[in-house]
Amino acid sequence: MDLRQLRYFVTVAEELHFGRAAEKLHISQPPLSLSIQQLEKSLGIMLLIRSNKTVALTSAGVVLYNEARTLLKHAADMEDLATRVALGVEGRLKVGFVGAMLFRGLPEAINAFQAKNPRVDIVLREMNTTEQIEAVQREQIDIGFIHSGHLPDEIQSKKLLEEPFVCCLPAGHRYSKKTRISLRDLAEETFVLFPRSVSPHYHDRIVALCINAGFSPRIRHEVRHWLTIVGLVGQNMGIALVPSSMQKSSLKQVTYIPLTESKIQSESLCIWRNKEISPSLSLFIDSVNFPAVDF
Repeated sequence: MDLRQLRYFVTVAEELHFGRAAEKLHISQPPLSLSIQQLEKSLGIMLLIRSNKTVALTSAGVVLYNEARTLLKHAADMEDLATRVALGVEGRLKVGFVGAMLFRGLPEAINAFQAKNPRVDIVLREMNTTEQIEAVQREQIDIGFIHSGHLPDEIQSKKLLEEPFVCCLPAGHRYSKKTRISLRDLAEETFVLFPRSVSPHYHDRIVALCINAGFSPRIRHEVRHWLTIVGLVGQNMGIALVPSSMQKSSLKQVTYIPLTESKIQSESLCIWRNKEISPSLSLFIDSVNFPAVDF
């Protein structure tokens, strides 16, 4: 017994006429009759009562008809599911992200993708850049959204955004009315920054920028998230250099001043493991783009 035989039998059972069933199946009547006979022989039971003018189901035929319809529907559903997975429109993606991506376009990118691919489940995990790189290597997440940094050879990346660093100041700071500010003006300030263990790239980059401007930054507070940095600045706990997209955080106790050193950029990347990837991940990677950030 195979699915083709069951499909033929169900069609005959619904039409109760071999000629109409054959026409519906787009085959001739002799192979249809032969297929039903082979099915009955393999089961060792009669499924149809035939006469010159009528076809009727036996009691066993009624039972098999009901079960066969269910089985054929399950088979069609399985085939449809396999096709959707192969095309990437069904599946599950584990996505890592740093908190600042909430202000750089990640929620909009995910919503746009899921509007077109509602059967792909996306599970989010907030992690810092270093944690995401390790999680991608260990296949604990499928894709990560990180700040730029050194990537191992087995990880691929796509640049999503370049944006300028700006100076984040308490709203009442003496420089808060400036239209632009130089790094040299910040030499006597105390800074809020990531510890190097959390984000080596940003820590080293900001320290290097200050040193190039002629001073070593006095780092008073070290925290793990951009929002925490901005929150501490708003409480007069120091100043910070942050990507310009952080102005979208809408915290009112701070102000953002562009730097005269306008070529200083912050980069955002998405990363994934350099191996055969699932169709749904490939679709997601192709669809993700972040809008440019204007200050």
